[in-house]
Amino acid sequence: MNEKFMKHSSVSRTNWKKLHQENDADINYDDISETDAKFWADAHVVMPKHKVHISVRLDEDIVDYFKEEGRGYQSRMNAVLRSYVNSHEKKKHASSR
Repeated sequence: MNEKFMKHSSVSRTNWKKLHQENDADINYDDISETDAKFWADAHVVMPKHKVHISVRLDEDIVDYFKEEGRGYQSRMNAVLRSYVNSHEKKKHASSR
């Protein structure tokens, strides 16, 4: 891991001391819509797919780009690849009809 990434990812902007002093009853929920049965009617549990551990060689600038966004960069890379696969699967299925 490069020093730039270590410094960026280890700095939290959260004021934990202030947060721990606050009371949950003081949280303002005015901007959050309430949910009802209709909201949850079509909901379903999506279990994460099993991940496979691999070693892959990527261009340094590509990795840096995702790391600059902070923690979860590997998950974001996976999401980009998932989007690519989904897009191409739709095209493949459409052309086989």
